[in-house]
Amino acid sequence: TLENVDKQEGEDNIGNSIVIFVHVEKEDEDRENKLRKKVTDNIIWLSKKVNTETVVLHSFAHLSESKSSPVFAQKIISSIKSSLDEKGFTTHITPYGYFLEFKIHVLGESLAKVFKSL
Repeated sequence: TLENVDKQEGEDNIGNSIVIFVHVEKEDEDRENKLRKKVTDNIIWLSKKVNTETVVLHSFAHLSESKSSPVFAQKIISSIKSSLDEKGFTTHITPYGYFLEFKIHVLGESLAKVFKSL
């Protein structure tokens, strides 16, 4: 949990959706526009494959030694949300800076778990 984040409590139940675990690296700060477009395009591709227009974006910042600043990570995740919203998606962002508990049911099909390094 980050210090100085707004306290948020509550629970949300989001049905048929794709959950995107987003890790933003330091190097990404120099390619913000290109990164936003690539991420958005990949999410749209995946959502068509699994037939949903509901997306959950979750910051997942401990996958690498290279991490962007928290401010930049929040900014790029918000801009991805805006890009998806403009295309008619229902997009949710999990509270930033918290350790969260998830209950996720993952389908057994081949696209149930997809990894992309952009």
